[in-house]
Amino acid sequence: MSLAPSRSLFFLAFMAGVLTLGASFYLEYGALLRPCFLCLIQRSLLAVFTLINLIAAIHGPRRVGIYLYWAASTGCALLGAVTAVRQVLLQNIPPDQMPNCWPSLEYMIDNLSLGQALQLAFKGTVDCVEINWTLFDLSIPEWSLLFFVAMLILGATQFSRLLSGQGLRFVKH
Repeated sequence: MSLAPSRSLFFLAFMAGVLTLGASFYLEYGALLRPCFLCLIQRSLLAVFTLINLIAAIHGPRRVGIYLYWAASTGCALLGAVTAVRQVLLQNIPPDQMPNCWPSLEYMIDNLSLGQALQLAFKGTVDCVEINWTLFDLSIPEWSLLFFVAMLILGATQFSRLLSGQGLRFVKH
C-alpha cells in the first residue's frame, strides 16, 4: 500500500473542514446566530485543523511528515471534541441547577484577560447554554462533536495503519 492514500485523506479532511467552516459562517451571517465563546474556540480549532490538512495535502509528506501532520490534525480534533463535550454538558444542565450570574461574551472581552475568559468559558456562560438552532434534534455543539469525533476516528485509523506498517512503503513517481 502506498502513501498516496494519506495525501488523499488529508485532502478529504481538508474538504470536510471547509464545508463545516462554511456551515458555521452561514449560521452566523446567514441565519444570524451569534456564536458563544466556546463556539468560537471550536471554530478556531476547526480552522487550524483545516489548515493543517490543507498543508499536508499540498506538501505530500513522507513517513515522518505524515506522522506529524496526523498528530497535529488529531490533536486539534481532540481539543475540539473536548470543547464540544463541555458545551453539550453545559447545555444539558437542568435549569434549576444553572447559576444565574455567568458573564456574557461581551463582558469577558471587555473586562477579562484571555486566560480568565477561557477559564470562565469552560465553567459556562449564558451564551453557551442557550440552544438557538437544531437540525434533526441535535444542537450546534452536538454537530460539532460529531464532526470532531469523525476526524478523531480518521486520525486513529491512519495512525494504526501507519504503525502496522501498511503505509510505510514509498512509491516512486
